[in-house]
Amino acid sequence: MMIQIEDLRLAAALLNGTSLSAAARALDVTPPALSIRLRKLEAALGVTLASRTARRLSLTAEGERFAREASALLAQLDGLCDSLQQDARQLTGTLRVSAPFGYGRQHIAPLIAEFARTHPGLRLELELRETPWPDKHDADAIIHIGAVRDSSWIARTLAANERWLCASPAYLQARGLPRTPRDVVRHSCICIRENNEDVTLWHVRPRAAGRGQQRAEQETLRISPAYSTNDGVVARQWAEEGLGLVLRSEWDAADAVAQGRLVRVLADWQFDSAPIVLLVPTRSGRTARVQALIEFFEDRIGRQARMRQEQGRQARGQTRSKAR
Repeated sequence: MMIQIEDLRLAAALLNGTSLSAAARALDVTPPALSIRLRKLEAALGVTLASRTARRLSLTAEGERFAREASALLAQLDGLCDSLQQDARQLTGTLRVSAPFGYGRQHIAPLIAEFARTHPGLRLELELRETPWPDKHDADAIIHIGAVRDSSWIARTLAANERWLCASPAYLQARGLPRTPRDVVRHSCICIRENNEDVTLWHVRPRAAGRGQQRAEQETLRISPAYSTNDGVVARQWAEEGLGLVLRSEWDAADAVAQGRLVRVLADWQFDSAPIVLLVPTRSGRTARVQALIEFFEDRIGRQARMRQEQGRQARGQTRSKAR
């Protein structure tokens, strides 16, 4: 039989999807139409590619082999098209990016718009998800905040992204400025519950300490939250309204600190960071459009990180002035 490119795309969609419906959405067809195509392909090949239940689709060993080789062939075809278009410096095709809701809405969406203006021949898709990793789906690139474990994808750290402890000027005037980590447990704290982490356990160490000294002087704080939410932006807004202290990523807190809505507390101490990471599947078969996106994100997000670092240095200076 002659395998068509639509057969390759069908197999690749089945590899990335967890159900027939998910694969159908990726190919922009209905599940019944996709089911018919799958049965025809299986009949033509003479093998069963997938087992189906009411809720889940699982590839057989033959199906997984066919799907992986189909994905590799599609990547080679994309790479061929890109190489032919590089002389004209015109990127085409579809580029799918996945990112967390808050960071994606505030930072990645504007960057995608800028990237799109630079490359008008691209079709860009941005999907915001609660947990973009490890829910990979069919993304070409994923923005993840925090450590990445047990990943077969290639990870690039775009920014260190410290966590800042902040409160509103009104709250600090009423309750006083914490001067040591142990002072924090006597304050009203706002916690963000996400990713099944123990968010009431905060680790902090002196910023100026050496490597060995950091381990010796690290402190662990068990917080009893006065307020909690599963939305980081809501937590930051509550802090701005004077409800308490919040431990928030610098990407979200930096503007509020710069504008005076929040004050950074214990700026000479360092809380656990949550690096901003870009994940792409593999180096082999990487298309020119994915490589262009990598370079663009590294430049723009790196520039934003340097600006936040300068804001952080200014905030530490303001904190020392208040302490005196």
